[in-house]
Amino acid sequence: MGVSGDVKSVSMSDSPMKITDYAVRNSSTTVLPTDSIIIVVRSGILRKYLPVARNTRPLAINQDIKALIPDVNHVPSYLLHLLTWSGPKILATCLKSGTTVESIEFRWLKSFCTPLPPTKTEQEAIAETLSDADALIESLEQLIAKKRQIKQGAMQELLTGKKRLPGFGAEWETRTLGDVAPLQRGFDLPNSKLQQGTYPVVYSNGVLNHHAVFRVKGPGVVTGRSGTIGTVTFVKQNFWPHNTSLWVTTFKGNDPKFVFYFYTTIGLERFATGSGVPTLNRNDVHAFKVKIPPSTVEQASIASILTDMDTEIAALEEKLTKARQLKQGMMQELLTGRVRLV
Repeated sequence: MGVSGDVKSVSMSDSPMKITDYAVRNSSTTVLPTDSIIIVVRSGILRKYLPVARNTRPLAINQDIKALIPDVNHVPSYLLHLLTWSGPKILATCLKSGTTVESIEFRWLKSFCTPLPPTKTEQEAIAETLSDADALIESLEQLIAKKRQIKQGAMQELLTGKKRLPGFGAEWETRTLGDVAPLQRGFDLPNSKLQQGTYPVVYSNGVLNHHAVFRVKGPGVVTGRSGTIGTVTFVKQNFWPHNTSLWVTTFKGNDPKFVFYFYTTIGLERFATGSGVPTLNRNDVHAFKVKIPPSTVEQASIASILTDMDTEIAALEEKLTKARQLKQGMMQELLTGRVRLV
């Protein structure tokens, strides 16, 4: 289904459910021809966006689905882009309120008006341009996913000693985490006391604010104490660890960035207690035994490799964000007629 401006197609093979010709003839099911534009008109998901898709095979639908069946003068791929872009407007004007499950009033949907290019050729040109933008977005998404998998594999190899970097052969030492990088509860900071500043305030799930005062000098490693357990944040500058977090009080001669990556692989969720609001038991964390490189040079080398991977992924994510923004801008211009293709 189309989400946030990304256009996709769905085929009959995507669904585990099939229907026979006999069942079609003896039910109220509608079978759509290929290249119909499917619109979900009843679903809780309508609270967020309007799911639309184009079927690549004949498709049976129920009463929660409506469809736009293009005639010879309209290009299916163009209409898919148009409906994806028009989703927020359709929901704003056609969504029924006061029901437990959101639904689109069909008569309002049928009366929804939108601009259309006068020729099929122009529709095809716009659809091709937007499809090229979709292809770029999808290729970046796939590349980022691949890079993340590679990084995850590298962390599993390098942070466990399964793979050693050239020039390092000394046996890793067994220590408790309390002897590597002990944790301490953060400091209270009510919203009423928060003063906007330059110092990051690190909560259980990361940096969510900035304060005029800091409590800890950077670099620092912070993880969740209550609520969100398992998220680990690295902070370069001086910072304020919130009372919902635990922060490393001393690195005991270990490389801070290595400690950050090391803590991300521990699986801190295993030390959580409480069923309502999970709380991280730091005493259990401190007693947990691990193996680490005795050499800070090896630690720094491992951290450098993983940092380079993170930098590459961040650059790709920024490129993906720009590609999505560009696509949104193109849709705004091309699907309204503000910009015409030659």
